[in-house]
Amino acid sequence: MIPQLKVGGLQPLTTLDYPERLAAVVFCQGCPLRCRYCHNPELLPRNADPGIPWDEVLAFLDSRRDLLDAVVFSGGEPTQQLALPGAIAEVRALGYEIGLHTSGVYPRRLEKLLPLLDWVGLDLKALPEHYPALTGMPESGTLAWRSARLLESSGVSFQLRTTYHPSLMPDAQRLGLEQRLDDFRNAQHVWQTCRTGHCLDEGLMAQPGV
Repeated sequence: MIPQLKVGGLQPLTTLDYPERLAAVVFCQGCPLRCRYCHNPELLPRNADPGIPWDEVLAFLDSRRDLLDAVVFSGGEPTQQLALPGAIAEVRALGYEIGLHTSGVYPRRLEKLLPLLDWVGLDLKALPEHYPALTGMPESGTLAWRSARLLESSGVSFQLRTTYHPSLMPDAQRLGLEQRLDDFRNAQHVWQTCRTGHCLDEGLMAQPGV
């Protein structure tokens, strides 16, 4: 039996999650990271019951083929699920462009997915050595930066995004990151505001963001 994608939620329409496209967002269940500023902590448990059966997601997307341009797989961390390639293939067969939001912590899986993708938003959270304090996962920074280099040489359109909170990234770390990002000649980088109204680290909720 082919495993089905575990879906924790579905956003039926967005203009923000895929540049210059009307898109739906499929939120995949499960993530190996425990980022302190994560604003979707309900999506972290890998074995949680799926919120929406995959067949229902496909039926919805089939009904919106004349209204939407793209579908973005987000999370959680979509590449943690082995069912992702098959799910992407099913959605692409409906005629959609495919976007992916990823932390990049599974670079080998990302590399295999690249032929199926039209656009990738990669969360490049910090310099590699500063990742564990943010994510709780050793070597997560090395893996994420490896994914960034894969994207750079892939030919797939991509964007690097960094969530900023002053208490998590001192000025010196931010400057160091900006300098390292200059090495990516063809990549767009955006700073994202840390949303502290609902995040994994409750201590951040009492602190102002940016």
